[in-house]
Amino acid sequence: MKIKKGIPLIDQHDKNGFWGGKFGGNFIPETLKKPVEDLNILFEKLRKDKRFIKERDYYFKNWVGAPTPFIKLENLTSHLGGAQVWAKVVSEANGGAHKIYNATVHCLITKRAGKKYIVGDTGAGYAGKMLSMAAKKFGLKCKIFMGAKDIKRQKPNCDAMRKNGAEIVPVHSGSQTLVDAVSECMRYWVANCDSTAMCVGSTVGPNIFVKICGWSTAQISRELLQQIKNEFGEIPSKLKLINCVGGGSSAYGFWSEFMDYKKKQVEMIGVEAAGPKKSKLHAAPLSKGSKLGVLHGAASYVCQNSDGQIKETESISAGLDYPGVSPMHCFLKDAGRARYSSATDEEALEAYKLVTKYENLNPSLEPSHAFAEAIKIAPKLSNDTVIIVNSCGDAQKDRDILRKRLGKY
Repeated sequence: MKIKKGIPLIDQHDKNGFWGGKFGGNFIPETLKKPVEDLNILFEKLRKDKRFIKERDYYFKNWVGAPTPFIKLENLTSHLGGAQVWAKVVSEANGGAHKIYNATVHCLITKRAGKKYIVGDTGAGYAGKMLSMAAKKFGLKCKIFMGAKDIKRQKPNCDAMRKNGAEIVPVHSGSQTLVDAVSECMRYWVANCDSTAMCVGSTVGPNIFVKICGWSTAQISRELLQQIKNEFGEIPSKLKLINCVGGGSSAYGFWSEFMDYKKKQVEMIGVEAAGPKKSKLHAAPLSKGSKLGVLHGAASYVCQNSDGQIKETESISAGLDYPGVSPMHCFLKDAGRARYSSATDEEALEAYKLVTKYENLNPSLEPSHAFAEAIKIAPKLSNDTVIIVNSCGDAQKDRDILRKRLGKY
């Protein structure tokens, strides 16, 4: 498998929507083929429309708050020794996470399609919170599907969704987490696609949803590329971009502008959720050797049992607690362009403690997994190595979990 230079990764699929010939695709019921094709035609038209791009950029700047900060973590760097540790603080975006880019674009597309309703899925609550914010901003009715377990552990974001006028639909089936929320959301869209648009919260699902989400979050790396050049004058010769990976939207957005650089210069590291230290359950299909499977309309590496059924996952992080992953990350793994590791719940909590002790930063449990990897490797590297972590969400939504596990927030 090879990555083509000069072409965005979201476009490096074949005519059937597969990256590398086997990841992605469109495993959808007959009733969804026309709505998906209509959305694909509209998106391909809009992404070339200068007025639409100008509108997107206007809201990214004046409503989302682009560009988000790029800062050196001086105290953490000094404490760890070795490599320089920096952060792209995407949590400073309106609403507190990267999900706002995808939600904004989906709502703008929905308006262009002439629809008044939009539905979405959420795990950590950020995708739902951002979609409720964007729907309110653009005058759309919004419905969010969320696992009953996640509703309990992500109460602050649920309160925000309701405040924005969204209806939260609790999902009690299966593990009552993100995987089940996505399933119920898709079932609802099948029955209501004539009047309702669907926003998939990450770079997962049928091909078109992977592309829309990736096109939206690419804003992160467009900003970062310029910020790095402004800071260093050029791209450092030893650069490591570390990002947590659940579905994989923030990681793709963080990496997209750096795909053409050689791995020796720019290494991309994705960190999955290894779950509790003493548990056999995890949410790390890429780093734990999971097999190819089909989930939510696409083929990717999926956590499965011996019978090939979707296996339950476990993670302290609701946003990473998902058995599948973006087909683009599967492609990047097999092509050897990105490296994937994992961090346990305990390692993420320790990373959160260390980052908040030394820096004025409050990363959510998702990017805390990425910080765990940075903390692990920084002392082993030279000072001319630059590590950048995408701090893609703030910990406000995790305050109850952090209070329970650490005794404070």
